[in-house]
Amino acid sequence: MRAKAGVFDFPSRRPAERLGVAVVSELVELIITGEIPEGELLPPEGPLSEHFGVSRTVLRESVKRLEEKGLVVVAQGRGTQVARSGSWNMLDPVVLSALIDNDESLGVLDELTIVRGNLESAMAGAVATRRTAEELTRIEHALEAMRETQHESDSFRQADVVFHLTIMELSRNRLAENITKRLYRRALESSRYHGMGYEGAFRSTLDEHALVVDAISRRDVEAAERAMRDHIVTSWQRRRLEAPHQEAEL
Repeated sequence: MRAKAGVFDFPSRRPAERLGVAVVSELVELIITGEIPEGELLPPEGPLSEHFGVSRTVLRESVKRLEEKGLVVVAQGRGTQVARSGSWNMLDPVVLSALIDNDESLGVLDELTIVRGNLESAMAGAVATRRTAEELTRIEHALEAMRETQHESDSFRQADVVFHLTIMELSRNRLAENITKRLYRRALESSRYHGMGYEGAFRSTLDEHALVVDAISRRDVEAAERAMRDHIVTSWQRRRLEAPHQEAEL
């Protein structure tokens, strides 16, 4: 463990729920970073309670939260074992944030981009299949809002987000929309996801969005899917920062 008993000096009047949130957050990070590896047992209740400065009741509730997130498996008589990463609920906000925040290699963001690209591609294709004239107008207005703010970074970024959320909503695929929103919004909170700026960023982004709108207007499902996937993947590749170990090798 990174800290010794007594380091966590929380006020005695702090509600147990707040203590539990702190414990869960710390344990999630220890598991995500591999400081407590997959397959390893968590320390017994006594040492863990002392380490975090909380009661055993708070600790048990915290471990229960970890179990709900798929991070641990509680086995009677064996203890609490860290689950394999394939069992983790990576759409859980706490787990996903920890994965992204500790993603020094950018591997998680690479995977997120692939998943997001495939889901949004399918949703763009669905919109192209059955969009109405009114829905096409909404999409065109979202693109126009991007054009009008292309010289204002923050406003342009927000208009970009609105464009993608509009496509998601109009797809009528609630499951894909829900999953993609969770991934997208958490990624947007990471400076690593925004990456580095590059020359012609506004122009290339507008051109790629325009291809999506054009395909949807023509009801060309395959073109809409391809345009959306290509945009999401290539835009990430253009702004992707080199990971620290890669920079050291140059």
